[in-house]
Amino acid sequence: MSSITADKQRNRKGSIRLWAVIFWLFVWQAVSMGIGQEILLVSPVRVLKRLGELAVTVDFWNSIGFSLVRIAGGFLLAAAASLLFAGLSAGFSKVRELLAPAVLTVKAIPVASFIILVLIWVPSRNLSVAISFLMVFPVMYTNLLKGIESTDQELLEMAEIFQISLPRRIRYIYVSQVLPFFRAGCSVALGLCWKAGIAAEVIGIPDQSIGEMLYNAKVYLNTPDLFAWTVVIVLISLLFEKLFLAGIDWCVARLERI
Repeated sequence: MSSITADKQRNRKGSIRLWAVIFWLFVWQAVSMGIGQEILLVSPVRVLKRLGELAVTVDFWNSIGFSLVRIAGGFLLAAAASLLFAGLSAGFSKVRELLAPAVLTVKAIPVASFIILVLIWVPSRNLSVAISFLMVFPVMYTNLLKGIESTDQELLEMAEIFQISLPRRIRYIYVSQVLPFFRAGCSVALGLCWKAGIAAEVIGIPDQSIGEMLYNAKVYLNTPDLFAWTVVIVLISLLFEKLFLAGIDWCVARLERI
């Protein structure tokens, strides 16, 4: 559990400062004014104004809901699957050997190639679910398997001597040992799933998705919309990551009290 606390302290030290954000916004504004062509680089003021115009429309929230449900769903499915298969791989070497080529292949294939290949089999409306799953699973699986293998052997020997049941071993030994690895995997995979999921939507162009809005902005050279939707993606990704990791930290805190 202490490693999770240490990770949180490091995150606070590396957290984004308001003054730094303001500085780079001023730089953005200055460069935009220097170029003087909105089609090349729109100003942050114009982006904020356009974002406010979009936020009062129903299509804006429908697009956010469409993409959020599918990308978050792909992430959660991958997290659950990686937990299951990491446990099986730790217990059965044949399962690990069977999954090793598949995990390595998924890691090596470029995201764009995967999107095009998967689009042949999966409808465009569910493409972001599949791509998010494929991008997250290897990261989470590898981290969880490493966490299980790093479990303190002395604790496991003690559990064996006292004939502690498997459910109690999982609850009191494995969970506390693996949670730091799970949290680290989530931190990496959350950003990755949003990048890959939105990229899948831009290529698949499902109706009423954020990817469709980005594609339309690019086709019509609507730079304010392009930047506004990019800001939305960043904000949703950060919010989802903060909420999910906060949920993990809450679970850790509850376990420490028991």
